[in-house]
Amino acid sequence: MISSAQIRAARAILGITAAVLAERSGVDLRTLQRFEAAESVPKSRSGTLERIKATLEDAGVEFIGDPVKSPGVQLKTRIEAGTFGDP
Repeated sequence: MISSAQIRAARAILGITAAVLAERSGVDLRTLQRFEAAESVPKSRSGTLERIKATLEDAGVEFIGDPVKSPGVQLKTRIEAGTFGDP
């Protein structure tokens, strides 16, 4: 699980828009925006939140801490980190 704060922070650390993340994860932009506006861990079905998390992890984000009590993100070293590249 990841929290809405972690999704927003991960996008910020990668320097990408919600639209880019939505496209790359195959999630509707409105759904992603709803997740980011939620408090704590967004309610999700059908693996939607997991797809967002996997997309961010593939881009080099590491989720740290407890998603509710101490949510955090960090970027893996540049050598380890993936990239979104060009569409």
